[in-house]
Amino acid sequence: MQVLLALVVSAMLVSGGIFTFLAAVGVVRLPDVYTRMHAASKAGTIGSGLMLIAAGLQAGDFATLARAFTGFVFFILTAPVAAHLVAKAAHQAGYRLSRRAVCDEMRDHAKK
Repeated sequence: MQVLLALVVSAMLVSGGIFTFLAAVGVVRLPDVYTRMHAASKAGTIGSGLMLIAAGLQAGDFATLARAFTGFVFFILTAPVAAHLVAKAAHQAGYRLSRRAVCDEMRDHAKK
């Protein structure tokens, strides 16, 4: 049973690390603030959540696992809202989309 738990925790840590790494690569490589923020909020949330749940499982204590799961739920609930508000503030401050963007729905909505 301990070996199975260790394998599950290891898989979650590795996959969480991969998601977090991809979020970091997205922040560095993507063309504008909006796509960078999308990469950081989505992949970063999943990566940190997987690692948090893995730490809770490894602790072997239900109270620690419950706290880890509560932290993961908090990440899931707050990261998209925070990303949306930061994107809205960036748009109002004048940050433009990349040249490859198809349309600016927020600009079209602000004109109405």
